[in-house]
Amino acid sequence: MVQRFEGRVAVITGGAGGIGLASARRLASEGAKVVIADVAPEPGEAPADEVGGAFVRTDVTDAEQVEALFQSTVDRFGSVDVAFNNAGISPPEDDSILTTGIEAWQRVQQVNLTSVYLCCKAVLPHMQRQGKGSIINTASFVAVMGAATSQISYTASKGGVLAMSRELGVQFARENIRVNALCPGPVNTPLLKELFAKDPERAARRLVHVPIGRFAEPEEIAAAVAFLASDDASFVTASQFLVDGGISGAYVTPL
Repeated sequence: MVQRFEGRVAVITGGAGGIGLASARRLASEGAKVVIADVAPEPGEAPADEVGGAFVRTDVTDAEQVEALFQSTVDRFGSVDVAFNNAGISPPEDDSILTTGIEAWQRVQQVNLTSVYLCCKAVLPHMQRQGKGSIINTASFVAVMGAATSQISYTASKGGVLAMSRELGVQFARENIRVNALCPGPVNTPLLKELFAKDPERAARRLVHVPIGRFAEPEEIAAAVAFLASDDASFVTASQFLVDGGISGAYVTPL
């Protein structure tokens, strides 16, 4: 495989599973030194060893821990060239606005949106000193579309990630720092499986809207991450980068 990331360092939050783990494997396969950050050490240390990288236990809602994540990466490896801010949750308590309590709302906002703010705030000074960098923030296709099967806080959080990424992409463009919002469609990850196992009807209702006829695999999203992180995307910033199987472009899907 082409070594697009030889000599570069990538930090991935939520890197112990799903899209994060697939992206860690993909970037490492192209030469990156990968730092996996996750809140639990048990699932995070093994993948870090697998990709020849490092693991840093991090609660992404804690500003001091987030700052320490990026500072320790720079201290150990010399730079942070790629920040993939990917940690997120989608708990079953987050549902219709009529039934979602304030505690569930705030928890989702803290993990999905505030953490992205904290990660961007912490990594940007390092990238400014380097004179370059690529930040990829995980938003979602639900940031650009509405759904009757609501997860109100999740949707709002991803809309916030999209807007913040656009703003930062514009603000730091002339400092050679690119910021993009990755907007995946439904992905076959443990998070999605857990959600839909409890409600098969909800899964079926979503799948019918995917023109390709299936959910994405994590490796397919990781390929988009690798593109956005690489110099191949040198003219791509402030974008909503949709990888959604055609959902956002569909009206009537194939039979």
